[in-house]
Amino acid sequence: MDIKDTKSKTLRIVMCALFAAIIAVSAQVTVPLPTNVPITLHTFGVALCAAVGGAFTGTVSTAVYVLIGAVGLPVFAGMKGGFAVLFGPTGGFLFGFIVMAFFCGLRMKNLPLRIAVSIGGLALCYLCGAVQYAILAQIDLIQSIVLVVLPFAVKDILSVCAAQYMAIPIRKALAKTIHY
Repeated sequence: MDIKDTKSKTLRIVMCALFAAIIAVSAQVTVPLPTNVPITLHTFGVALCAAVGGAFTGTVSTAVYVLIGAVGLPVFAGMKGGFAVLFGPTGGFLFGFIVMAFFCGLRMKNLPLRIAVSIGGLALCYLCGAVQYAILAQIDLIQSIVLVVLPFAVKDILSVCAAQYMAIPIRKALAKTIHY
């Protein structure tokens, strides 16, 4: 292994840690709702980190965030942590963020296509969350979607779009300063 490989791996590890921290902070901007699925900035944080870091780094960062929350660190919305959160009303969304990060991190030169693919990733995240919520609440999937997806859809679509736009200058600045 040469010095360049070591520098690249170290940079990737540092970026993953930084992105996991950004996602954790974005989770703390919370507006509680009666469904126990709060409005947060999670979607924006995940989409931005993935769009800046790419599919691999964004997905790993999001998985690290979920894992550190699973072991009990209070990084989930409302300063919560632990396996109970993963298997509670919001857990499906947390697992879905990992999938969403992959799609938001795919690098395509065509911005509208990148946004469309990111929204597709958001839809998969919604599916994971709605299915788990439906099972726990003992309601059908359509009811679950109405309760825990539709109230968030406009905000989350705008979040994904904003993240993709904001990632462009951030990636350029990173490329100039640290050859990322």
